[in-house]
Amino acid sequence: MNRLSRLAYCPFFIRLLHWEYWSFNTVYAPVYLIWFGLSARAKSFFFFAASNPTIRNGGFLNESKKEIATLMPSAIYPKTIFFSLPCNGDIVLLELYKNGLSFPLIGKPDVGGRGRGVKVLTDEKDVRSYVSNASLDFHVQEFVPYKNEVGVFYYRFPGEDNGRLSGIVRKEFLKVKGDGVSSINHLIQKNKRAVLQLPVLKKIFGDGLLQVLPLGEEKVLVPYGNHARGAMFIDDSGLIDDELTKTIDAVCKQIDGFYFGRLDIRFNTWDELKQGKNFSLIEVNGAGSEPTHIYDPKHSLFFAWKEIVRHWLLLWRISRMNHKKGHAYLTLKEGFRMFRENKTISQKLAAMPE
Repeated sequence: MNRLSRLAYCPFFIRLLHWEYWSFNTVYAPVYLIWFGLSARAKSFFFFAASNPTIRNGGFLNESKKEIATLMPSAIYPKTIFFSLPCNGDIVLLELYKNGLSFPLIGKPDVGGRGRGVKVLTDEKDVRSYVSNASLDFHVQEFVPYKNEVGVFYYRFPGEDNGRLSGIVRKEFLKVKGDGVSSINHLIQKNKRAVLQLPVLKKIFGDGLLQVLPLGEEKVLVPYGNHARGAMFIDDSGLIDDELTKTIDAVCKQIDGFYFGRLDIRFNTWDELKQGKNFSLIEVNGAGSEPTHIYDPKHSLFFAWKEIVRHWLLLWRISRMNHKKGHAYLTLKEGFRMFRENKTISQKLAAMPE
C-alpha cells in the first residue's frame, strides 16, 4: 500500500472527508437558527416535551427504556428484564433463568443512545462482567435472531386517525469478508468503516483478530445497528408504501401517547414485515430521534440539513397541537435540569465497557 493509499485509510482523513462521521454539533450547528425560530414561535425552548406526552421529556433526552417498555405491544417486544443498581451478578443470572432467557443476550443501559453501553452477552461470565461494570441501571434483553434491521420514522398528527412514514434506514452490520489469506485484522485495515472501530474491536476480539477467514466467508464484527458502532446506514425510504404504512401505523397506535419518533425493528424478510409477520420491535425513540436515513453515504450534507429541518417542523407542529390539548412544555428550570442530567448520564455511559 503506497503512501497515498495509507492516508486514505487513516482514521483522521476518513472522518474529515466523510461528513457522516462528524460530531453532532458540527453537523447541526448551521441549522440551529431554525430550532431557535421554532422555539420562539412556540414560546418555549422545550416545546418537544409535548410531542409524546406519555414519554419523559417527550423522548428527547433521558427517557427510561423501562418506562417505555410498559407502553410497548408485548407480542412484538423482546423479553426484557430490568435491573437497578446496586446489583449482584448472581442475582441477575437467577432472574434471567427464572424468566426463561438463554444466551446470547443483549445488555443495555436503561437510559442512553447511539449504542453506548450496549453489549452482547454470550455466557455467565459476560453477564457478571457487565453487571460489575454497569454505572447505570440496565436491562438484559433476549437476542432477536432476525438478521435484518431497519429504523422506521413515524409521525401522526394529534386528532388524525392515521399516521405516516417519513423515512426508512436499513442497517448493515459491520462485517468483513474472508479471502482465505488475510487475517481479520488485515481485512479491517482495508475497510474504511471498520478501521474506525479497530481500537474497540481489539478489546473485544483480542487475538481472535489474527484468524484467517476462508474465501467468501463473512464475519459480523458488531451485531447491532448503531452508526456509532460501525453499521452502515442505507436510505430505503423509497420502499415506503401503503401496506407498510398501515402495518407500522397499527403498531404505533398501540403505544399510548406516541406521535413522533423512530422505531428500530428486526425482521426476517421485507415482505413478511409489510404483512406484520416475523418481526420484533427492539426500541422506540421519541422526540430526540434523528432521521437516520440521512447518514447514507450517498447523501450530501445539504440533503441532511433539509431532512433535519423537515422533521423539526413535524415535531414542532405535533407538539403545538398536543400543547393546545393541555400537554405541558418543560419549564426553563425543568429543561436545564434535563441537560444537567444528560451530562451526568453521558459521563457514566462513557465509563462503561464497549
